Amino acid sequence: MPTTKSNKSLGLLALAGLTPYDADSVEEYMNDAQMTHFRKILQAWRTQLREEVDRTVTHMKDEASNFPDPVDRAAQEEEFSLELRTRDRERKLIKKIEKTLKRIEDDDFGFCDSCGIEIGVKRLEARPTADMCIDCKTMAEIKEKQMQG
Repeated sequence: MPTTKSNKSLGLLALAGLTPYDADSVEEYMNDAQMTHFRKILQAWRTQLREEVDRTVTHMKDEASNFPDPVDRAAQEEEFSLELRTRDRERKLIKKIEKTLKRIEDDDFGFCDSCGIEIGVKRLEARPTADMCIDCKTMAEIKEKQMQG
């Protein structure tokens, strides 16, 4: 079954031992409780990714063999190549998570980098590293597609 964004966000919440944030209609946006909520999500996510990196290193050390059969050797090299590509994407994601945690510490989290409006709690739960509101992100993606083709 394909992973949807809502399944992913529920997975991140479960990973952090949290439930979706139930914002009160009168509470201030990005108050201490919300900041703490997102800090926990991001820290748990970063920890999970770091554990995956450690597992990959261990797996590659344990499984590294010099197969005499070229087909076996090629299959192992392809497996390792795929793992390393995945870990490289995760390494970049860890950097983005750390940047987002820094934004929380600097009280700059939850607001669009482009227009300055609130990103929204639901969007941030779906994508905790979001730094643009949905409208600005949509426009940026449209511009990117136009530049490519």
